[in-house]
Amino acid sequence: MTSPPQRVRVTRTRRPSRTPRRRTVREEIVDESRLGSTYVNSLRRAQLQLSLGTLALGVATLGALPVIFALAPAARRVSVLGLPVAWLLLGVLVYPGIVLVARWYVRATERLEAEFSDLVSRR
Repeated sequence: MTSPPQRVRVTRTRRPSRTPRRRTVREEIVDESRLGSTYVNSLRRAQLQLSLGTLALGVATLGALPVIFALAPAARRVSVLGLPVAWLLLGVLVYPGIVLVARWYVRATERLEAEFSDLVSRR
């Protein structure tokens, strides 16, 4: 004779009662997870774009001077107040321009890093 099937009563599930805690962006970056790598790569990409843009601006402006003097040889002989125009352009326009571009670049880089830091601390 067969006995009737026994009934099983479930009183507790095996899964944890709490949902797992969401990992922060900082933890993702430290653990070098896929998401953390994505965040770091986006910062690197933004910094690279800024650097290449600044470099292109410098090459376009500073590289234009030798081209202008090569295409217009008479411009090499022009002087103002006894100084050659090339020297005046370098001393009065180029060097202060480089300082201004450098200040702008540093501030833009600091802004990128501050935005990244805010993103990491928020999440």
